[in-house]
Amino acid sequence: MNSAKKHILNFLLSLIVFSLIFLIFTPYFTTDFLDIRQERENEENYQKFLREEALRKIKEAEDKIYLTGKFDPSQREDFILIPPEYTIDQMDQYQLYLRKETYTAYLQMQSVASFDKIDLKIASATRNFDYQKELWDNQWTGITIIDGKNLLKSIPDELERFKKILEYSAVPGTSRHHWGTDIDINNANLTYFRSSEGKKVYAWLVKNAPLFGFCQTYNSRGNIRSTGYNEEKWHWSYLPLAKDFTKRYKELIKEEDLKGFLGDEYVSSVDLINNYVLAINPDCI
Repeated sequence: MNSAKKHILNFLLSLIVFSLIFLIFTPYFTTDFLDIRQERENEENYQKFLREEALRKIKEAEDKIYLTGKFDPSQREDFILIPPEYTIDQMDQYQLYLRKETYTAYLQMQSVASFDKIDLKIASATRNFDYQKELWDNQWTGITIIDGKNLLKSIPDELERFKKILEYSAVPGTSRHHWGTDIDINNANLTYFRSSEGKKVYAWLVKNAPLFGFCQTYNSRGNIRSTGYNEEKWHWSYLPLAKDFTKRYKELIKEEDLKGFLGDEYVSSVDLINNYVLAINPDCI
């Protein structure tokens, strides 16, 4: 065999041996490569999960602050100060704020009402946790007289006093007024809505307020709404925003989040979230 043929034969043998080695070890190399790639993908997915989880927790914390009213509406860009010509005179000069969307809808409703010679003023709008706490604590301690009585003296049993205040007043952290979506119109008083003027205003609202996105949050108690606050003909919610906040409140807020006011130890005794916060007019859900 000449030298050229030997070189060719050796080359072919080397090629065959290399091919066999390649075929034998390729699965191992491929498996190792796939394992490395899978580990890298798993790590990337895990890091993505951690980032998303962190963002979710931040969002939940922010939502809790908002839903329980622990913020200053004057410091938020999505709220607007209501000009005094649209409000009822306030002796304490408390400035009223609303979410911008709610305020725009109110202006549209107010404008149409004026053509019907109905004057719609805002008696109460956004009330944050601190403001609601002052209202609640003043009733609890007897500073504010309810039904002509000092509740501290007339109802010494604290749980019964808690329930009495809940007839018309929300616990701090549970009021829909925290959200900037709810307004009290003209007068938060039954006497006004029993007057001829109040009856006329209420009749107009029942007929027309839904056209502008507003719903009477607390209708009369009965078979449909057996628990919750007494009827409030003055209290109207702007549903395009309030419906989502109601749903989010149900998902996120727990009884342990409701504290920091007088009598807060009785929150669980009345099933506050289900029996009051969520016990609203079904049309508003």
